[in-house]
Amino acid sequence: MNKQQWIKKAIVIGMVTTMGLGTMMATGVGATKVEAASVSKGQSVVNLGKKYMGVPYKFGASTSTTKVFDCSSFTKYIFKQYNVTLPRTAAAQSKEGTAVSKANLRVGDLVFFSSGSRATGKNVTHVAVYAGNGKILHTYGKPGVTISDLNSGTWKKTYLKARRVL
Repeated sequence: MNKQQWIKKAIVIGMVTTMGLGTMMATGVGATKVEAASVSKGQSVVNLGKKYMGVPYKFGASTSTTKVFDCSSFTKYIFKQYNVTLPRTAAAQSKEGTAVSKANLRVGDLVFFSSGSRATGKNVTHVAVYAGNGKILHTYGKPGVTISDLNSGTWKKTYLKARRVL
């Protein structure tokens, strides 16, 4: 290839690259791959869980449905989509992974509570996923799948511990 052909080829490649990148930037094509690469697995779990906002709560819900959830069938389901196998109950899930202090929570950590009619103050009766910024993603009662504030009300009073399974 002579110098003139090389220059023409370089100009064409440069133009195609510029047009292609400009088009990608204008349309957002390619941006999702870059964003996806920077999203943690924990954030991915939370993002998936948020797609089920408002799905009704039903104690003892089957793990083979997404029409209703109880707290542990919800966490079991969303984590399974990211190849993390959790046991069926909140109490059993509270023994998985490694302990994490409340001060060191990361998005995607499991958080455990002793709340509701079966609570004694020490036994695990509820599980949620830490969603960041002091929020938890979980399901209970009338709201179904919802986001709550970890540091207020029932959730602050009944918090027991957290585990990292990712």
